[in-house]
Amino acid sequence: MKFVLASYGTRGDVEPCAVIAHELVRRGHDVRIAVAPDLVGFVESVGLCAVACGPEARTWQDLHRDFLTHLFRRFWKVEDLIRLGREDWERLTQCWTEISATLMSLADGADLLLTLVIGEQCAANVAEYYGIPLATLHLHPIRPNGQSAPVVPARLMRSAMTMFEWLDWSLTKKLEGAQRQGLGLPKATAPSARRIRQGGSLEIQAYDEVCFPGLATEWAQWNGQRPFVGALTMELPTDADREVASWIAAGTPPIFFGFGSTLVKSPADTIAMISAACSQLGERALVCSAESDFSDAAESEHVKVISTMNYAAAFPACRAVVHHGGAGTTAIGLRAGIPTLILPTFLDQTIWGTQVKRLNVGTARRFSSTTEESLIADLRTILDAQYLARAREFASRMTKPADSVVAAASCIENFARSRGLV
Repeated sequence: MKFVLASYGTRGDVEPCAVIAHELVRRGHDVRIAVAPDLVGFVESVGLCAVACGPEARTWQDLHRDFLTHLFRRFWKVEDLIRLGREDWERLTQCWTEISATLMSLADGADLLLTLVIGEQCAANVAEYYGIPLATLHLHPIRPNGQSAPVVPARLMRSAMTMFEWLDWSLTKKLEGAQRQGLGLPKATAPSARRIRQGGSLEIQAYDEVCFPGLATEWAQWNGQRPFVGALTMELPTDADREVASWIAAGTPPIFFGFGSTLVKSPADTIAMISAACSQLGERALVCSAESDFSDAAESEHVKVISTMNYAAAFPACRAVVHHGGAGTTAIGLRAGIPTLILPTFLDQTIWGTQVKRLNVGTARRFSSTTEESLIADLRTILDAQYLARAREFASRMTKPADSVVAAASCIENFARSRGLV
């Protein structure tokens, strides 16, 4: 079979698609992936065929974060807000146009089109044009439900998420209308998310159902349309793994700190805060700089900074993990059975912060409001023996990585076959 994957986003967004693609290729299928230009190298490094589309994901992510920061915290700076909003919209328009053109080329003759949330509306229209099955990949609950925010009444939460779908559609209706008109499709009269649901598309939930108690029961009405497969992570080895393992073994189990594709604006200050907090608690710190430049940050005997590492290999040897709340990093930490502190900067990361608190396997605090004092207090909280016990018990209920990959690929194969195209 021929599968096309629309995987626009940063490394954390693209990796789950790459995991599925790798398994589908292993099963003998023809697979093509459309990714942001700055992710082509990563996808090709794992032996997959990638096609570039849209602006660089990191550049757009940073711009979008600045826009949201001004919108909610510096709204009085009107000129900056207008400028950032205009630039953000230009990136969205570029992304939509290029994803549409790329998918139109790749999806001709495909048996199924799989898409992430970014680009979902665009991909759905291409699938409709070609009359091929559409599958979506969700890294956390996207569709209306009453379980994503336990402090909010379920009915109110569902209503709010439904309203957001309509709001999102109202903002992008012009872009979608132009795309549909160009494809000769009828004018849409409802949000894309609603059309995807009602059209019977497969909506793969790439996280464990135990992470959101009650969600599987609430969504049982969808009759297998929203299967929970568990987190999809590659667990790739790196050149630094031996160095990391040696440093860990040379002392007490460290606390891991990482921020994924989130740029840390003051690396030296961040390292100083981490170093001081861990020194106060008598702990060691293992810091993964990833996309941030920590070269000017001072190291100390109890702090190790590394640019890249295999999280799955290192986390089981750590006391706890502190990170931005990316879906993949969160899952690897939970699977390792150690407590988590999430310091989010984006909404989806906040969702995971809320869940680790709800599940009593960790806590969370906005990264922007984190201080040395708050970090010490939060670390004391999650290092308590009861959090470790809960984390270990919770890990035993999570899906194994290999099982998640097999389940996701099988869902896609079976869905394509069930539509009678092969």
